[in-house]
Amino acid sequence: MNYGNKLKELREENKVYQTDIANILNIARVTYNHYENQENIIPLKYLLELCNYFDVSLDYVFSLNNIKKYNNIRKELDIKTIGMRLKTWRKENKLTQGKLAEKLNIARAMIGKYENGDFLISTHTLYTICKKYNISADYLLDRIDEPKYLK
Repeated sequence: MNYGNKLKELREENKVYQTDIANILNIARVTYNHYENQENIIPLKYLLELCNYFDVSLDYVFSLNNIKKYNNIRKELDIKTIGMRLKTWRKENKLTQGKLAEKLNIARAMIGKYENGDFLISTHTLYTICKKYNISADYLLDRIDEPKYLK
């Protein structure tokens, strides 16, 4: 994953300090520093808060494309809708939960928990799906309806 450089770039472009970002996320500055330096994986909920704060797409932050902002982006997430979108995408690609879990090297039960909306998909899992299948993170998270697939 390569979101750390984008977060730093966005923070510096907006003349914001790590302390300010940490306050926005209600975490310690050192914790945010670890996320920005990618010493720890930033939880998706924080990453999305930053996307909303900087008004950029998650696809841009993940370096999946160079589109900083999509039109009509939804900022509020619904975990059940995200789960349904993930399940629909998986079925469209003729993947069983087991096969997808195997490709992602995670437990099949986690795919079920994501699809049922029991858990928000992890940052790493989302990124891996998007890179492997060339699909928009913003689309999978139901933040946008188009584009679904990235070029």
